[in-house]
Amino acid sequence: MAAFTSMLADDTALQAPLRVKRRIFFVSASMILAIPLVRLLITGTVLPELALVQLLWGLSYLLLGAGVGRGLLAPWLAGTVAAMVCVPAVSALIHFTGGPASPFFVAIVCAPLIIALFAPDSRLPTLVSYVGMLGAVAVLNVLAGVPPRAWLHQVVVFGCVGAFGLYGGRTYRRLREAEKVAQEQRLKALEQLAVSERLRLRAERERSEVERLVLVGQLASGVAHEVNNPLAFVKSNLHYLERELLDAEGYENKAELRELLDETRQGVLRIQQIVTDLRRFSREGHTSSEPGSPLEAIEEARRLASVRLRSLGAVEVDATPSLPEVGLGQRHLVQVLVNLLLNAADAVEEAVPPRRARIVVRARPTDGGVRLEVEDNGTGIPPEALPRLFEPFFTTKPPGKGTGLGLALCHEYVSRTGGTLTAENRPEGGARFVLTLKEVAETASAA
Repeated sequence: MAAFTSMLADDTALQAPLRVKRRIFFVSASMILAIPLVRLLITGTVLPELALVQLLWGLSYLLLGAGVGRGLLAPWLAGTVAAMVCVPAVSALIHFTGGPASPFFVAIVCAPLIIALFAPDSRLPTLVSYVGMLGAVAVLNVLAGVPPRAWLHQVVVFGCVGAFGLYGGRTYRRLREAEKVAQEQRLKALEQLAVSERLRLRAERERSEVERLVLVGQLASGVAHEVNNPLAFVKSNLHYLERELLDAEGYENKAELRELLDETRQGVLRIQQIVTDLRRFSREGHTSSEPGSPLEAIEEARRLASVRLRSLGAVEVDATPSLPEVGLGQRHLVQVLVNLLLNAADAVEEAVPPRRARIVVRARPTDGGVRLEVEDNGTGIPPEALPRLFEPFFTTKPPGKGTGLGLALCHEYVSRTGGTLTAENRPEGGARFVLTLKEVAETASAA
């Protein structure tokens, strides 16, 4: 289907110039055939010789136009035939109306200019009409008995005027060639732009995946510790249950048994939740177009970041119970919050003197959206780094610890949905990242 459409478009592009040339022939034929009628209306007389010449001239142009329109005649061939018809016809009109003294005599010099309209893409028709025009001037003067010395200067002057037709056709062809080259260059540039856009989109997706996998790697480093702790007391409790159940007949402390079973169940659920969160976060795929839930995203990000914080401290959540859904997708919203929480953990870990981490996530509804804040009690952001904090590949972390893509991607995700992400230093110490997101309805209307 695509190939057929392409062939149809190419055929249409080829037919368009032929239709224009056909129209030129038909309009010219109509004007030629109208001359006897105009003469009849003005003078009340018709010269049979002139009418016959004009009739044959007009009919020949109609046939040439039909041949060009149907593709039976090449444009350059039709133009050459038109020149071979035009010059004798004009010469006959001049001869029948007084020769060199005819009021139509100056029309002979226009022949090359007129023929240039029929076949501007080819030099041959204009050249034929130019040579024919010079020959016709000489023949008409000879037939009228004018001495050569009297009409040679006419040939020179008419030759100079007719040369404008040759030069104009040459200039037109050069302009067409330059336009064709420019069009090809534009098409090539558009193709390169399309390729560049595809490469940019692919690089953007790959960059997003790289940063996401970096976060997964940071989280995975704490998974072993978080999983081993619940597994340790699960194994210990199961061993104790096994030993006690062997002597179930004398076992009386059933409350302790229930507590052990509940602790075991909570440990297993903790392992399941950690694995589920990590698998969902690391899963590849396109970004969902569904809206994001700030409360669910905060809870999921808190669980994911807890495997990194470990003994550093905990994440405190201060959020309004009911928050509207936002335009930033759930997966990206979780990724943004996890990134901000891990940055906060790194900032506290590098603080001197060492301190217990106090990372707070606040969420409040605003007019038409939600405002999220992530603040820490680390060393803060260097003032000289604040203006460049969201630039790609810029990082304040030591070499090998940061990619410089995390905050840049977060800023890009938020900006796409009409939100903002800014950073500032807290007066009491530490950094604060402020995230403003639009409600789903406002995001849709803005799009």
